[in-house]
Amino acid sequence: MYNDRIFLTPQEILEKEFKYDARGYRPQEVDKFLDMVIRDYTEFAAIIKKQEKEIKDITDDNVKLKQELRRLKTTIEAAEDGEGQLRTSNNVDLLRRISQLEKVVYGNNE
Repeated sequence: MYNDRIFLTPQEILEKEFKYDARGYRPQEVDKFLDMVIRDYTEFAAIIKKQEKEIKDITDDNVKLKQELRRLKTTIEAAEDGEGQLRTSNNVDLLRRISQLEKVVYGNNE
């Protein structure tokens, strides 16, 4: 993905040999090479900055999703607890009604 924007590999930098001039290396050749190195470092810095932003965004999304998950679990647990209490109260009401019906049907006036 980024290979088309990066000019030099670490191996190319390591193996780079400059031609000698009367006073040492040829300045134009060294400057051109250093310009390529600077371009690559600039590109790497941009890539790192972009990826750090993506990591931050993903981490923020992850935190929000975890909070939403906790909230939903709490809602489900509360609904299940309420449903259990509702069933219990419904069962008690049903038993009372059955008891009253039995009294009426069988004539037990206890």
